[in-house]
Amino acid sequence: MRTRIDASKLELTETIVNIRRVAKTVKGGRNMRFSVTVVVGDGAGHVGVGLGKAVEIPEAVRKATEDAKKKLIYVPTVGTTIPHEIEGLFGAGRVLIMPAVKGTGVIAGSSVRTVLEAAGIKDVRAKNLGSSNTGNMARATIAGLSNLVTAEEVAARRGLTVEEVIG
Repeated sequence: MRTRIDASKLELTETIVNIRRVAKTVKGGRNMRFSVTVVVGDGAGHVGVGLGKAVEIPEAVRKATEDAKKKLIYVPTVGTTIPHEIEGLFGAGRVLIMPAVKGTGVIAGSSVRTVLEAAGIKDVRAKNLGSSNTGNMARATIAGLSNLVTAEEVAARRGLTVEEVIG
């Protein structure tokens, strides 16, 4: 199990992924609010996605940023890429994330690119296979990244050396 990350010790940058106007129909008419999805990351392996809702956009952004800081994860890397191919799922959103050689860059679309860049991953390829909803794609990317494991972690779990695991 991964430990909780203290956001106050990190220098996080925040990026707004999505701003939507949502409405609730009540007896007197429609109540308008704003729903904001924010990605925070330090560019060194820590990244989080949060959602905030409020009557005004700045307040929704503040709430989303707080939520993202609570949900920070650490992404293990091998050099400038990820250790292995992985698929992230969230709702109808499916994102396939694949390692790439040095110099490839981040080949991904919309919110997937934002999450990967916030995590500090420099060389990676990603493909959106499901929903094109930006919030679901960002959360699917986080779900995939949170399931990444390094060869060292697998070896320690199995009681083997890294060479025995890799083959």
